[in-house]
Amino acid sequence: MTIRRLIAIIFIFFCVTIAWAILGSSIYLRTEQSFDTLGEQVERLWGTEHVQRAPVVTLSTDQETSNVELESGQVNVDLHLEHRRKGLLWYATYKVAFDGLYTFQNPLDRTATATVTFEFPSPGTLYDDFEFCVNDVHTTPSGSDGHRLRTVIELPPGKEADIHIAYKSRGLDQWQYSFGTDIINVKNFFLTVNTDFKEFDFPANTISASKKTPTPQGWKLEWEFTNLVSDSDVGVKMPYKLNPGPLASRMSYFAPVSLLFFFTVLVVLGAVKGTNLHPMHYFFLGTAFFAFHLLFAYLVDHVPLELSFVIAAFVSMLLVISYLWRAVGARFALREAGISQLLFLVLFSYAFFFEGYTGLVITIGAIVTLAVLMQITAKVDWGEVFGKKA
Repeated sequence: MTIRRLIAIIFIFFCVTIAWAILGSSIYLRTEQSFDTLGEQVERLWGTEHVQRAPVVTLSTDQETSNVELESGQVNVDLHLEHRRKGLLWYATYKVAFDGLYTFQNPLDRTATATVTFEFPSPGTLYDDFEFCVNDVHTTPSGSDGHRLRTVIELPPGKEADIHIAYKSRGLDQWQYSFGTDIINVKNFFLTVNTDFKEFDFPANTISASKKTPTPQGWKLEWEFTNLVSDSDVGVKMPYKLNPGPLASRMSYFAPVSLLFFFTVLVVLGAVKGTNLHPMHYFFLGTAFFAFHLLFAYLVDHVPLELSFVIAAFVSMLLVISYLWRAVGARFALREAGISQLLFLVLFSYAFFFEGYTGLVITIGAIVTLAVLMQITAKVDWGEVFGKKA
């Protein structure tokens, strides 16, 4: 191995890196351009995220008009997750069944007119088995009043009234329950959310569940407040599937790291074992690595994510091993190159399937590779290795 050859290998590495940057950018742009369009299509077909607000009660008399707090609330929600895919993106769509029973009281010493306002959780969404009832007064949508329904009843002094709200609908990404827009006093409130999925999260700036109980289908989440004063909401965030577009883009951007490890191992082991590859060999090896990401990026449009990964990895390893088998022999192709490619390309790329662990995997791989190479080359005379050969 001469310095001139080493410089040529570094030049080839940078050329392949540029190709990966172009590929990653093209996938990113293709995903971003379709995100808004496809997202709008999903929202039109399925609906948007739900923010169900508590009903608002206003008492009016000849002298004054004021809002009154709800005396109690008993809410039951069932969430059924159904992921849907559009293009290179998965969307967390769900079905929701809502059933809420509330009570309020007239604290005045005279009869008052109670106006109960219910606001739909999401515009442009269907509602099946809908019911909005205050005592015996049922209200159904008629005309246009934004996204609200109002019911008016006469309530004697000191008397209580019941509010019943129920519907079945569909939403996207997360379901949220809001007590109000400002700091509010929530009395005797109990919310139960039953899910048919195991993984979940709580939206930002919301209160986590008071009690979490696993069920055969998913979770039973419970919120219970006796006398809460807060401006925070409660809710559940749906689990996301791994999106093929962003995954392929990230893998392409980080691919030069895996190729750098692979080239380093081949250069060092080749120098130690006397199997010095020509820069043209490294050129074809780099393109075989690039073929993995190129094939994977376009397979995920038509083939499931995991199967696309397996096919792309198999094709790339077949290219590398068969090429080196003919170039320098089976032993070097299978042991040095094959194992290195499995570690630095396949397992390195598979780490991107586990969000949050990619950096750790890269760090561990780099340290282990460094340790192995240091032990192998501890007694190597590098002056002789990189000296000019006749």
